[in-house]
Amino acid sequence: MRLLDLFSGAGGAACGYQRAGFYVVGVDIKSQPRYCGDEFIQADALEYVAEHGREYDVIHASPPCQAYSEATPMAHRGNHPDLIAPTRELLQQIGQPYVIENVEAARALLVNPVMLCGTMFGLGVQRHRYFEIWPHVFLLTPPCKHDFVPVYVTGSTGRSGCGFPRKDALIDAKRRAMGIDWMVTGEIDEAIPPAYTEWIGQQLLRISA
Repeated sequence: MRLLDLFSGAGGAACGYQRAGFYVVGVDIKSQPRYCGDEFIQADALEYVAEHGREYDVIHASPPCQAYSEATPMAHRGNHPDLIAPTRELLQQIGQPYVIENVEAARALLVNPVMLCGTMFGLGVQRHRYFEIWPHVFLLTPPCKHDFVPVYVTGSTGRSGCGFPRKDALIDAKRRAMGIDWMVTGEIDEAIPPAYTEWIGQQLLRISA
């Protein structure tokens, strides 16, 4: 099955879908020389999906999170586009199964989202991400296990006793904690662990069988 990976970044989501068995085509407005999917197209994601979305069996979208992320100062969040609603509108018009992913602060903008955390999959990072999945399916998720000190990757949960973010980990520690071995720091800070989309991809294949 062909999966379109919108706002792809360097391919954290793509890697998981590949492991689940999808052929993955990534689209991002920025060049992604380390993208790990099967194909990469540099283009505006919404323009591309409007023209080509029906050519794919499933569409995954990770709209930029800066408008909602706690890592963005409140005074500057309005400087970033809110693309969740426009993305959903396009995907609903296309009519293919889709997944929209975003950060914890955007969960109220997603419809019946599923929350995934690295600790559910034995990873060393507490990185809560929310996934709107259509058609809506009831999914039993593994439990979170916040019983250890996680590796701190920018955009993850995990705070020091004083309430400040833990010191950002070195790249090798981030890679081990996220299950990603090909990205550099700026890419991995914006990525989701492949384990998340491997699990979601397996559910999508199960319900489509």
